[in-house]
Amino acid sequence: MAAVGSPELLIVMSASATGEQVDEVVSRLAEAGADAHVSPGKDATVIGAIGERDLLAALPLEGFPGVEQVLPILKPYKLVSRELTPDSTVIDVNGRRIGDGYFGLIAGPCAVEHREQTLETARVVAAAGGTMLRGGAYKPRTSPYAFQGLGEEALAILAEARAETGLPIVTELMDPRHVEAVLDATDVIQVGARNMQNFTLLAEAGRAGKPVLLKRGISASVEELLMAAEYVVKEGNARVLLCERGIRTFERSTRFTLDIGAIPVLKLETHLPVIVDPSHAAGRRELVPPLARAAVAAGADGIIVEVHPEPEHALSDASQQIPAAEFEAFAAEIRALASLMGRTIG
Repeated sequence: MAAVGSPELLIVMSASATGEQVDEVVSRLAEAGADAHVSPGKDATVIGAIGERDLLAALPLEGFPGVEQVLPILKPYKLVSRELTPDSTVIDVNGRRIGDGYFGLIAGPCAVEHREQTLETARVVAAAGGTMLRGGAYKPRTSPYAFQGLGEEALAILAEARAETGLPIVTELMDPRHVEAVLDATDVIQVGARNMQNFTLLAEAGRAGKPVLLKRGISASVEELLMAAEYVVKEGNARVLLCERGIRTFERSTRFTLDIGAIPVLKLETHLPVIVDPSHAAGRRELVPPLARAAVAAGADGIIVEVHPEPEHALSDASQQIPAAEFEAFAAEIRALASLMGRTIG
């Protein structure tokens, strides 16, 4: 996939189009100096054409064998749009699936504080049927004097937790200089809310070759979130999880306002899986379960929550972490609700 430009046309092949006809369209596009993004679907194959508008307009695409329809792409985000890829994407992380009926339950401590705390939490998450383990090695904090994470020491602890439990690891990448170290320890790269529009970091994450969990910025619109995802996908990595984690509004009864409406909007606009972080939205652990239930009911493909053996002693986000002793019951409730909504823990 080209790293520059964006598709300008959708070429919808007929349901009976052969592979040779699809290849012929792609070949003709290449002759015109355009690239092609081929999206095989359940009902038909769709080709997104990337190139100069004038050159694309000069091609008699409607007359090519197997072509049913040629349409302009109207959305500013191209590669992540359902216009280009009508079928929902399923992201597989070491056999754990999220998207299109597969529900992800990602859990773990806000930050890796020490080996025992992390391994204990990992065992609890694994025993409760969690999909992946989250844990912060590098922590972006509002105060420069707050705990900033253990860095590479934390990455080594997370790698040990993965080896013991088999849980894929999700951890945040904050700095392009940390890419190599993070890639060795993690299975999913998280780009946090504060870095949602750090376009250099997004491009690095896109080139890293691993799934990316992209959190919505605290003041970002849905369109801005999708445009940020476009920065990742245009580098050739379509394995992106979009995360609604609450936005800043006038309301102060919760840490942030969870935008439940963003979930069905995103599901209509993009083929990428949509997950929800009720922990950061709530800011209070007693509010995490009802917000998590609301996310499942609204159609989310997964949730990511914070869990700690002793939340009252946590070095970050103490008030919003679920006690490890309560996680099994929480996970069982979420699993039951997801099943009621026609989804299975992936």
